[in-house]
Amino acid sequence: MVAKCDVCFRHCDVKEGQLGFCGGRICEDKAVRAYNYGRITGLALDPIEKKPLARFYPGSYILSAGSFGCNLRCPFCQNYEISWSDEAFAMADTARFMAPEELVELAIELQDRGSIGIAFTYNEPLIGYEYVRDTAMLAHKRGLKTVLVSNGTCELPVLDEIGPCIDAMNIDLKGFTDRYYSEVLKGSRQQVMDFIVRACKYSHLEVTSLIIPGENDSEDEMRDMSLWLSTIKGADGEEIVLHISRFFPRFHMTDRAATDVDKIYRLADIAGENLHYVYTGNC
Repeated sequence: MVAKCDVCFRHCDVKEGQLGFCGGRICEDKAVRAYNYGRITGLALDPIEKKPLARFYPGSYILSAGSFGCNLRCPFCQNYEISWSDEAFAMADTARFMAPEELVELAIELQDRGSIGIAFTYNEPLIGYEYVRDTAMLAHKRGLKTVLVSNGTCELPVLDEIGPCIDAMNIDLKGFTDRYYSEVLKGSRQQVMDFIVRACKYSHLEVTSLIIPGENDSEDEMRDMSLWLSTIKGADGEEIVLHISRFFPRFHMTDRAATDVDKIYRLADIAGENLHYVYTGNC
């Protein structure tokens, strides 16, 4: 028996008892579900700026939770141990299970330490969107904020299902060419762009672009990206916030040096020609 997964552009045909490409979804009883539901591999109280979110409750903290699996294959992944390495695919045996109620209760306990809620982050949260949905709904009932940190590689019906429960998102727009997305990341730029356009109607939205030397670091590409982002407005007219982040050699991409700091500042200046809110990271 084979069932089709409808979470992202891959639309994996998943055999009974097998996992999809992402490693986080499984076919059981003729249907695809979240194999990583509630299986937590990372849990920390982080500054909200670390997500990164610069214009959403600055100075606050948030309980960050992540699982395992990812539907992209970024060779520079900073969280490869839980995303798509051999270690990641063994996480099912060691990850701690936390029911939505348990995670929400922990977030409530952390309010006296400045925490405003829960962030779904570290790996790709939307391959296990059911857990995001169930936890976020409970969190909202308890007055908590919910944050999603995602690569945006997700079909819009999934976004529409969770969107009403999400207060802020940071979406990776990793580059602005189809070549980079398809050849380097094994993803779909168009799907991420469509996701961003829809996502800003639901919540506060900030975007991050990690600059890789020789891949997505041209001034023309940044100019095109920032111009496109400038055309998108939230439901209340809010403008997109862009974070331009510096790359460091990591995982399978150790063949080049870290991004030059001056390059990051130059690209931020170019983005600032089109956007009011541009921040630099890892500098």
